[in-house]
Amino acid sequence: MKKTNYSYVGIAFIILIFGIWAVPKIVDNFKKSDLVIIGEAPAFEFINQDNETISNDNYAGKVYVVEFFFTTCPSICPIMNRRMVEVQNDFFGNPNFGIASFTITPEIDTPEVLKAYAKKYKVSHPNWHFLTGDKTDILKLSNEGFNLYADSTMNEDGDFSHSGLFALIDKEGRIRSRHDEFGNPIIYYRALDEENSPNQIQELKEDISKLLKD
Repeated sequence: MKKTNYSYVGIAFIILIFGIWAVPKIVDNFKKSDLVIIGEAPAFEFINQDNETISNDNYAGKVYVVEFFFTTCPSICPIMNRRMVEVQNDFFGNPNFGIASFTITPEIDTPEVLKAYAKKYKVSHPNWHFLTGDKTDILKLSNEGFNLYADSTMNEDGDFSHSGLFALIDKEGRIRSRHDEFGNPIIYYRALDEENSPNQIQELKEDISKLLKD
């Protein structure tokens, strides 16, 4: 009768178990690394709705989303912040997630005004800061730092032209995004729905989850 070599059987069993464990890990690592690195997010330091000094250092080691808005905006800002509340609610209680909302009308949006605005939108995440400060610095951060357009001139409707896009920042302070259907980086995520376009808020949530796992 042929003898079974149990040492080889044992090794084969270990390899099988390791393979079962390792393959999902490899797949998971692949999934977590498929977001494009756009570049380093710029540094900043402003005052939040609680009169606290907040800088990019407060977001170190966190995944966060950036927007530029203003509280008296009659057009896209209410939509943007309703969408941002959706994002907040999906990651409520996660200490490694945050949001930075910069006002482009700091002459109007004092910390007190921003605190009332945050209450109106039911902002509850402790890492969601509404930031105000020197207008020149904020516009420079928007237009040159993040390349998210913001105009300094009010139009006849009482509005300022500005971007309706969100920037996604990873734990290492880098701007990240997914690819579009043609393989190009989308760079930023649309807060507003467009005809025949995917829901980028859902995509943003998915990509936040990926970065939180990194």
